[in-house]
Amino acid sequence: MTVTYTSRVSTSSVFSNFLGLLVRWRGSIYKLIWLDLIVFFGLYCLLAITYRLLVNEEGKRFFEAIMSYCEKNGSLIPLSFVLGFFVRIVMNRWWDQYTTIPWPDGIAILISTSIHGSDDRARVMRRTILRYVCLCQVIVFTMISPRVKRRFPTYTQIIEAGFLLENEKKIIEAMDQAFPSYPKHWMPIVWAASIVMRARRENKIRDDYAVKTIIDELNQLRGNCGFLLYYDWISVPLVYTQVVTVATYSFFLFSVLGQQWNESHSDEDGTRIRRWFPILTVLQFFFYMGWLKVAETLINPFGEDDDDFELNWIIDRNLTVSYCIVDEMHQEHPELVKDQYWEEVFPNEIPYAQPKMRQNPPAASTAYMESQSKLQKRHGSAMSTLSTRSRNNFRQNFLGRPSATGSYSDSIQMEDGPSRVTFSENQFDLPQDDANSSHKPSQSTIDFNDLIEQRRRERRERIRHRFLDMQSTHLRHDTSGAPYTITVLRPPSDETLSESQEAGDRAQQDPSGSKEPPPNKTEKQD
Repeated sequence: MTVTYTSRVSTSSVFSNFLGLLVRWRGSIYKLIWLDLIVFFGLYCLLAITYRLLVNEEGKRFFEAIMSYCEKNGSLIPLSFVLGFFVRIVMNRWWDQYTTIPWPDGIAILISTSIHGSDDRARVMRRTILRYVCLCQVIVFTMISPRVKRRFPTYTQIIEAGFLLENEKKIIEAMDQAFPSYPKHWMPIVWAASIVMRARRENKIRDDYAVKTIIDELNQLRGNCGFLLYYDWISVPLVYTQVVTVATYSFFLFSVLGQQWNESHSDEDGTRIRRWFPILTVLQFFFYMGWLKVAETLINPFGEDDDDFELNWIIDRNLTVSYCIVDEMHQEHPELVKDQYWEEVFPNEIPYAQPKMRQNPPAASTAYMESQSKLQKRHGSAMSTLSTRSRNNFRQNFLGRPSATGSYSDSIQMEDGPSRVTFSENQFDLPQDDANSSHKPSQSTIDFNDLIEQRRRERRERIRHRFLDMQSTHLRHDTSGAPYTITVLRPPSDETLSESQEAGDRAQQDPSGSKEPPPNKTEKQD
C-alpha cells in the first residue's frame, strides 16, 4: 500500500520534519538505488585503481585524454530537461489513474434510497446490483494488477470470495468462448441495469428519474473501469522511456570516466580532492538516478512497489461498504430529536476542549484602515488652515470671477436687504496687507436666491441664442460625395409658449367645444 507520512509533516517545526523522514527504508530512495549506486561506485574504483596502479605512462596519457574528453563533453547530454519533463508526465498520469478508480458508494446510496421495500425481493435486488458492481471492479483489477491476479487466478476463486455465482460463471465462460478477443468486464453492469428496469416494472422504484440517475451512475462506473484498462494498454510512449534511460546511463558512463582524478592536473581547480573520495559525483548519481527510479516506480501504480495502490484492500472495502449501505442501513436513521441549540436557533459560541485554542475570526483586508474621523483628527491643523484660506479667498476666487460668456462683470453688485443666507462680515474680511486687491465688498449680506435665478436666466438666454443662430437645414456631403441634409429642431420661442398656454386654458374652460387645429405659424426668421 502507498507509504503515508502526512501525520509526520502535518505541522512544520523549527527542526525540519523532512529530516526525520530520511531514516525510513520502506518506500525510500535508498531502497530503489542502492544496487545501482554500488555498481557505479565499484566501477569508479576499478577504473581509478587501473589508472593509478596497473597501466604504464603511455596508457596513463591515453586514459587522461579519454577523461578530459568525457569531462568537457559530458554536459552536452540535457539530462535535467529530459528527466524533469518525463517525471512530470509520469506524476500526472499516476494521479489521474488513482482518481479514475471507481468507488461504489454513490451507487449504493442511490440504490438504497430508490429501491423501496424491506421484503426479500427488494433486498435481493439491492444486494445483487451492488455485487455486480464490485464484480466488474474485480474483473478489471485482475486484468491490470499482478497482486489481484494472484489472488483471483480463475473464476473459481472469485466464486469463493462471493462476487460471482456458478450460473453467472457459465454465462461469462460461454461469452468468452463466443468472443475470446474482447474483455467481459461490462457484463455485470448490463445485468445490474436489467435488475434496475425490473425493479421499476415491479414498482420497487417509484419514478423514472431515479431509474435514469441509477443508469447514469452505472455507466459512469463502467466508463471508469474502461479507462483503467486504457491506462494499462496505452502507456507512456516507449521511445520516450528509452530516451530517458539511455540519457541517464550514458551520462553516468561519461561521469565515471570524466570525474576521475588526473595526476597531471594541478590543484588549482580542486581535482586532487577526487583522489580520496568523489563526494559530488556520488551525490550527482544519487539525485539523477533517484529521479529516474521515481518515474520507474510510478509509471505503473498497479504493480507491487511500495507506493503502488493496494487494490486488494479496495476490493474488500467496496464489497463490505456496499452491503452495509444497501442492506444494514437501508431506510434506517437515528431518532429525530431536538438539537442542543434548538432554543437558541444557532450557536453564538461553540465550546472547545482547550479554550486557549479559540481563535478570533479572520480580519478583512480593510479592517485596519483609518476612518475618516481619525484622518480628520490627525490632519486637523491642515484642514483648519485650508478652511481659513478658503474663507479669505472666497470673494476673489468665486464672486469676483468673470463668466465664460462675458455676461458677468468683474465683481457682482449685491443689493442691500434681508436674505435667507447670511454670512457674518468677518467671514469675508480680506487680509489687511493685500493692498493690490481690487475686489473689496461693499455690502455685508448676499442674496443667493437672486444670484441663482440670475444665473439660470442667463443660461436660458445663451441656449436660446445658440439655437436661433443655427440654420434649420444644413446641406452636407458624405465620403462618397452624395449630399444629405440635417434638420435641427429649434426650441419654441417665448411667444409660442405663451400662446400654447392660452390655448390650453381655453380648452379647459370649454371642454365640450370642438377641437380645431391651431393655425399654422410661420417660422420666425432670425
